[in-house]
Amino acid sequence: MERADIGLIGLAVMGQNLALNMNDHGYRVAVFNRTVARVDEFLEGAARGTAITGARNLEEFASILQRPRAVLLMVRAGDVVDRFIESLAPHLEEGDVIVDGGNSLYADSERRAQALARRGIAFVGTGISGGEEGARSGPSIMPGGNPAAWPRIREIFQAISAKVDGEPCCRWVGDGGSGHYVKMVHNGIEYGDMQLICEAYHLMRDGLGYGADALADIFARWKQGVLDSYLIEITSEILRRRDDDGSPLVDRILDAAGQKGTGKWTVISALELGTPLTLIGEAVFSRCLSALKDERVHAAAVAGTSPPPFEGDRESRVGQVHDALYAAKIVSYAQGFALMRAAAAEHGWELRHADVALMWRGGCIIRSRFLDNIRDAFEKRPHLENLLLDDFFARSLSAAEQGWRETVRLGVALGIPLPATASALSYYDGYRSARLPANLLQAQRDYFGAHTYERVDRPRGERFHTDWTGSGGKVSSGAYDA
Repeated sequence: MERADIGLIGLAVMGQNLALNMNDHGYRVAVFNRTVARVDEFLEGAARGTAITGARNLEEFASILQRPRAVLLMVRAGDVVDRFIESLAPHLEEGDVIVDGGNSLYADSERRAQALARRGIAFVGTGISGGEEGARSGPSIMPGGNPAAWPRIREIFQAISAKVDGEPCCRWVGDGGSGHYVKMVHNGIEYGDMQLICEAYHLMRDGLGYGADALADIFARWKQGVLDSYLIEITSEILRRRDDDGSPLVDRILDAAGQKGTGKWTVISALELGTPLTLIGEAVFSRCLSALKDERVHAAAVAGTSPPPFEGDRESRVGQVHDALYAAKIVSYAQGFALMRAAAAEHGWELRHADVALMWRGGCIIRSRFLDNIRDAFEKRPHLENLLLDDFFARSLSAAEQGWRETVRLGVALGIPLPATASALSYYDGYRSARLPANLLQAQRDYFGAHTYERVDRPRGERFHTDWTGSGGKVSSGAYDA
């Protein structure tokens, strides 16, 4: 029997579509699922007529794989991954490869890579973005872990990934949990992109009075320019969809958003690393606020306001909203890449940000035109501290700044919340401020807690304490980092 080039465990929709994708590219695939009946259903259904083979147990599964074996796990993140690894490992040999393609926490991938390396098995944690459609036709794939595994899986993963200008949206990310970390940040940026689009929609709908059809036209027009992206495209399509009675379907959908946790993980990591990730943080909290639907309805009855209707040139305001969305989007990516830079320094990863931008150009949910500009920025300056320091993005923000400020001002005037858009503007203003009011903050900390401070007229690192009350003495408590 001809052995399979790769094995796949987990036949939910993502696993099935990836198996079919690999088969389409000429690779022999063996599949297994904990519920064996699903293997039969897949082989008799979507995989009928393909070269995909099925196994009834893990021993049989491992026996039909070409050595060194490569196994892709497409199972639920968490303990399920660990249980499958423990069940599978006894059937593997030194040099075999296990790939976790789920949305696992990067720290779990770091731990698994180290543990399996001691057993001679190379572990890879890979982010896969693009949803069901991407898995079937070409996703963005972000593998990282044990570099010994890359030669074994490279050809297959790059073959099935999305292509932009002939380049596969799949590159080796780095060691340990770096692949899943990059995917986590991708998902955080996805939270931010979606929130920014929703804020623009909210302002134009409730503030400027545009209906669903007109908004669909606006987003379709925006897709032809610098805002060209998958999320802008689907927003236009969503706004055109009608319910059974002909009314806009979007107006019938409950305004209470869910989340699976990857955005929250991104914000937690930013807090741990002391890296400002304000926009994505607001996007996560906006979903939390939306979930308080009953409380919000009650609050609207108790304390709701009726701002004056908008008067003026709506079309010019739409242009300003466009600029605000573009500028805030730049800030979101700048913060996300700055976070990856901090994480790489913390964990000893050698991330190539230009390659990350390349991987996100196609297949994934946040794919957009301006990822080409991000890639160019990091190709020119691989160690660029922040995208806001790149000439292209500095010019873009400067050009959009007036519309951005006017949009935030309009939201405040009309009582329409723009938390992500406004927080991005505050970050932009703060990042380019040579002097912030943290001098007063440090004085306050020293006053009530003797935490000490530095002086502008003395070398950095030299600490001072003032006896502000005259009764505190000269003893300080020591300094604390952010």
